Amino acid sequence: MITFFKEIFEYNHQMNQMLIGTLIENEEKASEKAFQLLCHIVNVHMIWNSRILNESLAGTLGIHPIKELQKLDTTNYQNTLSIIQKSDLSNILEYSDMKGNSHRDLIRDILFQSINHSTYHRAQIATECRQTEIEPLITDYIFYKWGRKEE
Repeated sequence: MITFFKEIFEYNHQMNQMLIGTLIENEEKASEKAFQLLCHIVNVHMIWNSRILNESLAGTLGIHPIKELQKLDTTNYQNTLSIIQKSDLSNILEYSDMKGNSHRDLIRDILFQSINHSTYHRAQIATECRQTEIEPLITDYIFYKWGRKEE
C-alpha cells in the first residue's frame, strides 16, 4: 500500500505542477474560477496534511499568487511522502472539520480522499480551460502510467 500511495501522490504532484504551468503560460486567458479551483486543491491538500501531522494552518489558506502555488504544492507533496513513510496508514485519526464536527477516519482513507478531491477539481479546471480556449491537459491516471512506462 505504501508503494501505491507514493505513486499516486507523485502523479498528483506532477499533474498539479503541469496544470500550474499551463495556467501560468495562459494567465491572460485563464478564468478566475480556474485559479480559484487550483488554490482550493492545494489548500485542501494542505488541510488534510495538517490534520494528520497535527499542525496549525494559521494564515496559510486563501487565494495564492499562481507562482506561489508551485512551491505550496511541492511542500504538500513532500509532507505527504513523509506521512506515508512515517505513519501507520491503518491508524485512526480523530479530527474536526471546518464546521467543528468531529470525525474519525483511517489515515489511508484520508490520503485517498485527498487524491480523489484533487482529481475531481482538476476535471472542473479542464472544463474552465475549454471554455477559455486553453487546451486542457490529459490528467487521467492511466495516461500518466502509460507515459511512465516509456521512461
